[in-house]
Amino acid sequence: MSIYVDKNSKVVVCGITGKQGEIHTRQMLEYNTKIVAGVSPGKGGASVCGVPVFDSVKEAVFRTGADVSVIYVPAPFAMDSIVECCDAGIKLTVCITEGIPIMDMMKVKEYLKDKPMRLIGPNCPGIITPEQTKVGIMPGYIHKAGHIGIVSRSGTLTYEAVASLTKAGIGQSTVVGIGGDPIKGTGFIDVLEAFSQDDDTYGIVMIGEIGGNDEEKAARWIKDNLRKPVVGFISGITAPPGKRMGHAGAIISGDSGRAESKIKALNECGIPVAGSIDNIADYVKKAMDLAGIPQSKYC
Repeated sequence: MSIYVDKNSKVVVCGITGKQGEIHTRQMLEYNTKIVAGVSPGKGGASVCGVPVFDSVKEAVFRTGADVSVIYVPAPFAMDSIVECCDAGIKLTVCITEGIPIMDMMKVKEYLKDKPMRLIGPNCPGIITPEQTKVGIMPGYIHKAGHIGIVSRSGTLTYEAVASLTKAGIGQSTVVGIGGDPIKGTGFIDVLEAFSQDDDTYGIVMIGEIGGNDEEKAARWIKDNLRKPVVGFISGITAPPGKRMGHAGAIISGDSGRAESKIKALNECGIPVAGSIDNIADYVKKAMDLAGIPQSKYC
């Protein structure tokens, strides 16, 4: 099993004729992602990497049955692309685009609140169910199929955590990069709830960073609702006080949003926090042992 995507997901690439769209379409195809269509207004009838291009998402869905979309269009057009995917009946949209104005994302959030489509992102690496499908920009070769779910705000740290787990022989059920922007579609709790209901996910790694209070909220939710072992990691412990950081979601107000406050909240809710990416695998093994899950079941 997996969450959100699997080998049967039919993907449409929005912005497929752009440089990034074409590059990552090729890489997703190499990972055996089932890309059935691309969308680029005015270029319908063309093809990219053997994938047919349509003028609209609605037409692509009608002609191919696509149920997942991934967006690579430039920031000024991303809001319209997300809405178009929703209106076309797409079930899951992954928005890779960064730099989308906050006001645009506020409008998207309002528009989607009563709609059935799930949005992951924006400004995220995407989602991958190892050895089945990847929808996004993550390097597929570092992933290994297994039973540890990963949810992360940081793209690069996601890759490092995955590589560390894979090196230790620990595979992943699904890896979800939710993105670090302050306004986004899917949050920690959404993914944690999905993992909690997935019989193939035995344990979870949650990777957070400075800014906001999503990790603190997730910690409380885990304490009250989740019965699977969870290991945390929070980046930014060495971020200098008062210095503006580059990430859109790295907003700190007083003690709120600081790495120390997040680590404290996780620890108080019984969630061990790894001190570095390099020892995440050791923390996972210890957490699984304490939960009575032998290594033979997840390694």
